[in-house]
Formats: sequence, C-alpha cells, structure tokens
Amino acid sequence: MKPEVALDLAGKGLQEICEAVGIPPVLHVGSCVDNSRILMTLTHMVNEGGLGEDISDLPVAGAAPEWMSEKTVSIGFYFVVSGVFTTLGIPFPVEGSENLTRYLTEELEQIVGGKFAFKSDPIKAAHLMIEHIDRKREALKLKELMYA
Repeated sequence: MKPEVALDLAGKGLQEICEAVGIPPVLHVGSCVDNSRILMTLTHMVNEGGLGEDISDLPVAGAAPEWMSEKTVSIGFYFVVSGVFTTLGIPFPVEGSENLTRYLTEELEQIVGGKFAFKSDPIKAAHLMIEHIDRKREALKLKELMYA
C-alpha cells in the first residue's frame, strides 16, 4: 500500500471504504517483510488523517499466531515499541522469568504504548485484540463498528 493510498483511507474512513468494496473492516497489508509498510500507514493515519496523537492511540492490533522464526522477535518488538498491541500464539522463550513476562505483557505499554500478549488459544487472542480495538475506538469517539 502506497502512502498516498493510506492518506486516502484515513480521509474517507475505513468503514466507508470497506462497505463500498464489500470487505470486513480488517486489512492485511502483506507478509512479515511488509511490516514497515503497515507502520508507515499507521503513521500517516495519525499525521495526515488526524486520527489520534500517536500510533498507540489507533484501534489496531498485530498478531503472529504461529510464528516460526527468530525474525518474529525483532518484528514483534518493532510493532510493540511503535505502539501496537501484539499477540503471539507461541510466547517468546521468556516465561521462565515472571519479571520479564510482566514487563513485556503489562509494564512496557506505559513506556512505548504497545505490549505483547501470549495466547496459544486463537479465540482468546482474538478476543484480546477485539477488546483492545474497542477501547481505542471508544477513546477516539469513533462511530459504531461496521458489523455488530
């Protein structure tokens, strides 16, 4: 997705565009190598679209339900420190440390705006993302969701 398209999306409203083309209000912007594009789109939504003051204000979430390479560690942290709530189906090998796990899943959010959630059950992970998105939508005073 080119930045010009992202600006258009932010200007028109995602719901309006999704309704026009008949898709649910979930966009996939590419594979793991395209994550910088996703973050650039979010940046444009904030800077040009006027939606929130920071990426962490946006109703978005990242997910890696079955990650399989160490690259996920760096990409996941890139998302989290950019302010995106990110769920992982397979936790990083840190759960032996309660302090580090608490830091990554709770405390980090106060510092960078994003945090991790480790949930092997995809339904529970989806519910966490929906709850996060709902809180962010409410804080931004956005219109009702496209689908109830």
